[in-house]
Amino acid sequence: MMVRLGDITEFINGGAWSDKEYTENGIPVVKVTNLKNGTVDLTEVNFIPESSLDRYGRHILRKGDLVIATVGSHPNLVASAAGRATIIPSIAENALLNQNALCIRTNNELLHQGYLGYLGKSDLFQGYVKSVGRGAANQVRIALGLIKEFSFHLPPLPTQRRIATILSAYDDLIENNLKRIGLLEEKARLHYIELMQNSSKWDKVRLEEFVSVVKGRKPANVLEQAEEESQLYLLLDTVERGKTLYTTDLSLPQSVITDVLMCMDGARSGLSFRGMVGAIGSTMAIWRSNSERVSGEFLYQFMKQNESAITQGNTGAAIPHANRKFILDMKMAIPPKKEAEYFDGLTLPMIKQINNLHNQNTKLRAARDILLPKLMSREIDV
Repeated sequence: MMVRLGDITEFINGGAWSDKEYTENGIPVVKVTNLKNGTVDLTEVNFIPESSLDRYGRHILRKGDLVIATVGSHPNLVASAAGRATIIPSIAENALLNQNALCIRTNNELLHQGYLGYLGKSDLFQGYVKSVGRGAANQVRIALGLIKEFSFHLPPLPTQRRIATILSAYDDLIENNLKRIGLLEEKARLHYIELMQNSSKWDKVRLEEFVSVVKGRKPANVLEQAEEESQLYLLLDTVERGKTLYTTDLSLPQSVITDVLMCMDGARSGLSFRGMVGAIGSTMAIWRSNSERVSGEFLYQFMKQNESAITQGNTGAAIPHANRKFILDMKMAIPPKKEAEYFDGLTLPMIKQINNLHNQNTKLRAARDILLPKLMSREIDV
């Protein structure tokens, strides 16, 4: 039967908080910027004190909620697109939803919450959202009333459950891998902190003396799907595991997993990421250690520990740019050879495991995304 989304769901707007209300700990606040890769990234998050829960309880998220970004760039621009759908994972359960996003929750026994989540990710809903968004390319807004008007064919409840069960099996594996990645990331960070306890006795050297920087370039072509002799094309979306792109342009600078990648241009300039194997795009750069005593992981941890200072040193007003000279002038305490080898021995297996888990998630997302439209359109009968 045909139904109207607003008739069988509850719509909950995100809340609005001032900077003065944020604290260092408490209840995490999920912003549109935290909605990444089809899940919630709580790496950089603000908090509201638990004492405020009485006032803001209506904005609390539940596992399985469908959250839609109502403000952002045009839906064709993946990184921060208005209309993108996120199914809330367990790590964001009991967090608070911020403004510019909308939580949709079933209030009717005819609609299964899991099915609702995948409906939000379906081509049918996403196509509708693209058609009703209004605004310029960098600031699109989707009206709440228009989302409520979305109409669709609702299959029987047992069918909804089966579809949700099949697709959620992939998302459960992805979420479990992300938790493992988070634990490994934290373990590597703690190894670095422990090692740096003795750093006051080490020589301090400017990064310029042992780090080379290679800026990426725009490729001759960009592909949505891998082709023969193509390789990963590394832009911010790719290194944040949001979208997989490829290129056959083999003349671009090449990154390896022991490199550090940095976003050099745009709103996220100065942010560092672990290396990936692929070709570097124009907004990214390879930061590579040429010292045997400074591994890629040690350099990465240094960059992350100093990320606030690095981003504050950005240049440019309308479009920020990472300040290469400022960063290369920074001094690093260089560990003795024995300590450096000990740190590398602890962390290298972790980095390989993190990379393997990310690769597994890429394959899981691809398999899920192939199944999703076929199940939702009933091309595959369940």
